[in-house]
Amino acid sequence: MNDQLKENTAAQVERKVVSITEAARINNVTRQAIYVAIKQRKLKATKDATRWTIHLDDLEEYRRNKYSRTKSMFDGELLFDNRKGYYSVNQTAKLLNVPAQKIYYATRVGLLKASRKGAAWVISLDDIKAYRENYLNRTTQVS
Repeated sequence: MNDQLKENTAAQVERKVVSITEAARINNVTRQAIYVAIKQRKLKATKDATRWTIHLDDLEEYRRNKYSRTKSMFDGELLFDNRKGYYSVNQTAKLLNVPAQKIYYATRVGLLKASRKGAAWVISLDDIKAYRENYLNRTTQVS
């Protein structure tokens, strides 16, 4: 019975460690992206002889702290705070079910109001609604 308990414990410990290939599959990225994260010391990993291993806890921490445009800050405030009604170009495109390039075009020609904060375009929910009513709904009715 003790041998079986030791085997189960060893199996649990083994499951807490994954290879780069498995880490890439879990994070839905390439193996190269995992290598880069390790090299930049953003993801903790150890090399056992010839093989890198990553603890699942470290992988989870990396995922939590991973850069995301939705967490971008400008002047100490969240850029794309959806609760306050501010959206990115990609978020707006998803909301309206159109390609992001259509949103960029609409802002460039003045059909959709957007403000520039640093390197990002920020679009308010009111402007999104106005664009939907005045442009998107109109084009569907004409067609």
